[in-house]
Amino acid sequence: MRIRRKPWARPELAECPFCIDDPENHIGHWHELFPKQQPLHLELGCGKGGFMAQKAVSNPDINFIAVDIKSDILGLTKRNIEKSYEEAGKETDNVRIFAYDIERILQVFDSNDVVDRIYINFCNPWTKRPKYAKRRLTHPRQLMQYREFLVDGGEIWFKTDDTALFTESLPYFEACGFELCYKTEDLHAAGVKPNYISEHEMKFTALGVPIKFARFAKKPGKVDIDPVRWVMPGAFAKLREDGDTEEE
Repeated sequence: MRIRRKPWARPELAECPFCIDDPENHIGHWHELFPKQQPLHLELGCGKGGFMAQKAVSNPDINFIAVDIKSDILGLTKRNIEKSYEEAGKETDNVRIFAYDIERILQVFDSNDVVDRIYINFCNPWTKRPKYAKRRLTHPRQLMQYREFLVDGGEIWFKTDDTALFTESLPYFEACGFELCYKTEDLHAAGVKPNYISEHEMKFTALGVPIKFARFAKKPGKVDIDPVRWVMPGAFAKLREDGDTEEE
């Protein structure tokens, strides 16, 4: 999804009390940015913030951090969160946001940050060419990084409208030491509650596209996998079939 440049975004974010402009300086100390010491949940690829704006204000006993790569879209996140908290008559004490490249997430989080849950909602599926799969937020390159700061037993909640991404992500999680706790290929039909619906989810639901959802728990212990060299079974056959074997 291409986001138009928003000249107002950076100035507004610079003045926003819950936006962090120097995330690398807070590695290992994220809990200290909140007035209350309570569980920490992290949304990776928050988009316009529709999910976080609802989730955070409804759960004051949890601290939340939302991350996206572009300041332009994070400006929309900021506005949506402000609106949600203003309507609820609450202060934004339990939510923080910042812009960062999630592929380098270990530059801003480490084991001292103790994240209890991660949300990955409607991330870029990267399905156009097989070799692009490594860019997915659910690829082993990323999942092994999340293991560094996700508490043992902590969960990753994953939602998508893309069938290929969902199906191909299941073995990613298994290979990286995550246990499948729940899975449905039609979230709304399954009646899972509560379900905080973003603009993206609303759009695809209106088009009749089932929303896929799964929860995975981090197993304790070391995982013996090289996430850079790991390939999904059958991947090379798929590359040969598509004629897409060149290196990038």
